[in-house]
Amino acid sequence: MRFWDTSAIIPLCVNEANSATVKAALNRDPSMVVWWAARTECVSALARQVREGSLTAAGERQARQVLQPLIDSWIEIQPTDVVRETAERSLAVHPLRAADAFQLAAALQWCQRQTRDAVFVSFDGRLRDASHREGFTVLPPGAH
Repeated sequence: MRFWDTSAIIPLCVNEANSATVKAALNRDPSMVVWWAARTECVSALARQVREGSLTAAGERQARQVLQPLIDSWIEIQPTDVVRETAERSLAVHPLRAADAFQLAAALQWCQRQTRDAVFVSFDGRLRDASHREGFTVLPPGAH
């Protein structure tokens, strides 16, 4: 079981440079844990790609068809006061935006702050750095 940030979920749905890497990671361990807002963040990312012209409307429909089984099977960390407080603490110690602080807080809640054997999958540089500093194993190695 691994915690997945939205930046690592999108390449599962849309063919990107990192797609093969994250598909291999998912095949090795298909149990995904995500933050409660990951679904909305994925929909936002796909809509942005359509607006910017890097994804067609047909491509978006296909990506949503790939996304839906992931949504149906992943475990979502729900928003709680503890997650919010952890996110606020994260903002004080890591250079993160609020949405990324919630991602990190959700991951910390999932593993009950026992990060030594916990894996965080992300391509977001700041979030990767923060999760590494919190003690997570960050995948894929060397990505930024």
